[in-house]
Amino acid sequence: MGAAALLMLTGGVGMAHGTADGSDGTPGPDGAGHAGHAAHSPGKASAPGEGSGAAGEGSGTAGDASGAAGEAGMVGGASRSGGLWMRVDGVFSPPGSFVPSDALTYDTRLVPAAARIEVTQYADRTTTRVSTRLRGLVPDRAYGMHVHTSPCAADPASAGPHYQHRTSATADPVNEVWLDFRTDGNGDGTAEARHDWGFRDGGARSVIVHDVQGGAGKRVACFTVPFSA
Repeated sequence: MGAAALLMLTGGVGMAHGTADGSDGTPGPDGAGHAGHAAHSPGKASAPGEGSGAAGEGSGTAGDASGAAGEAGMVGGASRSGGLWMRVDGVFSPPGSFVPSDALTYDTRLVPAAARIEVTQYADRTTTRVSTRLRGLVPDRAYGMHVHTSPCAADPASAGPHYQHRTSATADPVNEVWLDFRTDGNGDGTAEARHDWGFRDGGARSVIVHDVQGGAGKRVACFTVPFSA
């Protein structure tokens, strides 16, 4: 792709594309943490500006998600091994806010405005890894999170159902992407899920944060994510 970068700020989302070998200063997929199939674990948040680095087993990558509300970004590229990777971050705001955002909070008590989210995907011929990192939530609290089929909108139901590898099949971490996590004392949390299957083209479009862990729960926040097939 070369070292040139394209940056577009559209309210809550900006996009930048670069090489994945680190030649443009952008970390490649080797920075992603590894976990067992659909494993979840809270992680220690890095200080703003540290950039992307590997977290412990079961935790996602920690990118630079610092900045004012309304700033967000996406970085993506091709890995040296032929796989694809993408990282996108956003700042939560209520639907209808003056500055539009692809990260929406429907319950500011559980997901405050200006809380932050980062989602990373790495996919090759045999593996898909999705990791997430959140900051600024309620401390020491369990949350559920899943990949959903449609983009976010003012109505929480607009994100559609959970993405399923085998449609109309079992609702579990094997057939779906579950990213349940528990925040630490600062309200930060991470999770990662790993599968031996990939997304269908255009079939996975967002992540939903739920008020409880498991297969259901109230939808308290949503983040539109351009997952790759």
